[in-house]
Amino acid sequence: MAQVKRPLSPHLQVYRWGAHMAVSIINRMTGVALAVGTILLAWWLVAIATGYEYFNTIQGYADSILGRLVLFGLTYALMQHLAGGIRHLFMDTGKMYDLKSNTLSAKLTFVFAIVTTLAIWFAAYKVMGRL
Repeated sequence: MAQVKRPLSPHLQVYRWGAHMAVSIINRMTGVALAVGTILLAWWLVAIATGYEYFNTIQGYADSILGRLVLFGLTYALMQHLAGGIRHLFMDTGKMYDLKSNTLSAKLTFVFAIVTTLAIWFAAYKVMGRL
């Protein structure tokens, strides 16, 4: 029996890559990152409950360069996911479906996430007296 060549999905030929597509994909990725971050938070809380020595071990990991990079990434993921969720909430009401406002709101989610992440980390370092 001969195999029939079926056409590819139309999205491969019709749609162009845009900020709105990137926000959709990144929103899913940040959701997964936040799930992993929740496990790390639970591990940290268990360390607090376990005792001083174990907590110091976990805190040593968090204070390392890699640990701070992970925490910075999780902060960014939270802010990006928040911005994407707010954008989606507005879209659920029927707003921002024209291409111009849709693209602008998608780009603004990245701006919001970057600015708020940097503000949170700046404030945290200021409170800790490291600035």
